Amino acid sequence: MKLLNPLKIAGLSVLLFLACSQPKEIPQQEGFYKPWQSLGPLFHDVQMAGVFPDSKTFVDCTPIGNPYEIAAKYEEVKNNSDFDLKAFVKSNFEEPKAPEVKSVQENEFFQEHLDNMWDDLTREANSADGISTLIALPGEYVVPGGRFREIYYWDSYFTMIGLGVSGRTDLVELMVNNFAYLIDSLGFIPNGNRTYYLGRSQPPYFAQMVNLYAQLTSIDQAIPYLPIIEKEYRFWMYGSDKLSGENPAENRVVLVGDTLILNRYYDFKDFPRPESHKEDYELAEHLSDSEKSKLYRDLRAGAESGWDYSTRWFANKEEFATIRTTEILPVDLNCLLHGMEVIMTRMYAHLGDMDKASEYAAKAADRQEAIQQVFWNEEQGAFTDYVWTSKQLDDQVTMATAYPLYFNIATDEQGEAVTVYLEENLLLPGGLVTTTIESGQQWDYPNGWAPLQWIGIKGIEHYGNSALAKDIADRWLKVNMKVYRNTGKMMEKYNVADTTLTAGGGEYPTQDGFGWTNGVALGLMADNPVY
Repeated sequence: MKLLNPLKIAGLSVLLFLACSQPKEIPQQEGFYKPWQSLGPLFHDVQMAGVFPDSKTFVDCTPIGNPYEIAAKYEEVKNNSDFDLKAFVKSNFEEPKAPEVKSVQENEFFQEHLDNMWDDLTREANSADGISTLIALPGEYVVPGGRFREIYYWDSYFTMIGLGVSGRTDLVELMVNNFAYLIDSLGFIPNGNRTYYLGRSQPPYFAQMVNLYAQLTSIDQAIPYLPIIEKEYRFWMYGSDKLSGENPAENRVVLVGDTLILNRYYDFKDFPRPESHKEDYELAEHLSDSEKSKLYRDLRAGAESGWDYSTRWFANKEEFATIRTTEILPVDLNCLLHGMEVIMTRMYAHLGDMDKASEYAAKAADRQEAIQQVFWNEEQGAFTDYVWTSKQLDDQVTMATAYPLYFNIATDEQGEAVTVYLEENLLLPGGLVTTTIESGQQWDYPNGWAPLQWIGIKGIEHYGNSALAKDIADRWLKVNMKVYRNTGKMMEKYNVADTTLTAGGGEYPTQDGFGWTNGVALGLMADNPVY
């Protein structure tokens, strides 16, 4: 059943009050199950022993009974000669059920399969009954698939593109409401609706979701979300008032020069990610305590970026342990925040509040100028990230270079140069590759990802090269269809260098399903009548 929009029920004035009440600290809900805390040494021992091949499985398990009592029981029996850790876990925890993703049905066409997948990937509104790391959401939502059993922030925008094409505006609205609920109750949108994601967010696409919803309905139906967008904006700008020459970085904001404030990825926590506890712990084993804290925060910030992981974040492109995410101002993040500022400008103008519209228009103009100047790498002919700790550009060009084109931030000359760079350096047989460095990390060569194809294709279109944009879309859709014909599945990522091979890399096997791949494929097919 379609739920009523709680924002419309609550009333705009109430939401304006909620959005304007900025807490001194990011609020935390009471009663969340956090196994890394309540299970004590048992949590560490289970993760380090590799009881489950995927570290995420254990944090998604549900304790059978009181977790503190289970932890106490473990301390009593763990030194017994006949103790079996795997058996203990099996008898005290219920493993998450991996939903089966429907494969191709007989005589089912490609687009029909994608349309039909939405029901398979949709989860009911839940109260997260029992002791679980799952955070309850008020409405139905679409999960990516595979090991990803919860909603994910930036995935959902690209999923919504496909939902719109499939005529599922009702589900788009429910998902926008879910994210509005998270911003309203937590102050931000976590990486996903799990307690172990509460220290970080993901690329801020909520304003883009609301903009998409406005395109599917009307701006008047989207206007009630404006104070929620503004509240999320304050989360990303939180700490700006504490910046100075002596303290140039605070949370997700960094002072560049005397007055310019730009953004970085961050995490409030500085211990191993619970869902990747073993991997993080082993990577940091050789470090001092202070070095460990920095590494853990940089790993977490890398996860907030959505690019977990890529040589983009490494000081030494050959060493994972040199990750320095918090030292980097990412060009794509700052483009997303510019997009947020532009959308708030337009929405306030629609309401007739020209003072607020002018305020955000000025912020957007300042950020656009900064992106054109601070992030432009003249030597490469592309946009690259800025390392604020050394006050210099990173030389590595990645698919993030397309974001200033997608958001119409680049000058015409910059847009033309980036288009040439993409065609000459990142375009491969299966589409656009994420980086040119082959590292074994999943956000590097030879992998291509659906959201970056969308950003690249649309960005190139915005700067006038529709023929190249169509060529890239054709290459990407062909590799999607090829794998679909061979396996009956849509994948999380694809090998775009050799389309006969499966994509790999990263901390887990390639997943199928797959929300954002399906969404982008439907969006690209809708743009091209041939499909």
